[in-house]
Amino acid sequence: MTDSDYMDHAERLLKAVEAACDRINESTDADIDNQRSGGMVTLVFADRSQIVINLQKPLHEVWVAAKCGGFHYQFDGKQWMDTKGQGEFFASLSRYASDQAHCPLTFAASC
Repeated sequence: MTDSDYMDHAERLLKAVEAACDRINESTDADIDNQRSGGMVTLVFADRSQIVINLQKPLHEVWVAAKCGGFHYQFDGKQWMDTKGQGEFFASLSRYASDQAHCPLTFAASC
């Protein structure tokens, strides 16, 4: 994958995360503050815990830091998958965010 292809896919991913936060805030009692700074989105939950999603351009990866740990994702041509076989990005983010928000939340590629 070229750097340009990576950035296209990664930018779509970050925009989808931001859109999902907006949708979640409108449709649930979860209060997720999402802050974008360049290639990083920080989700801040009501209990002040955070999830940080960060682009790693040299590696063509997206890194996620959550309360439960750190995870790396690579684009497989269709979706962002955990490099250690732990699943798809949005399904994983839904689990991490649900744990930190203390309520079920769903993140998806197209919101």
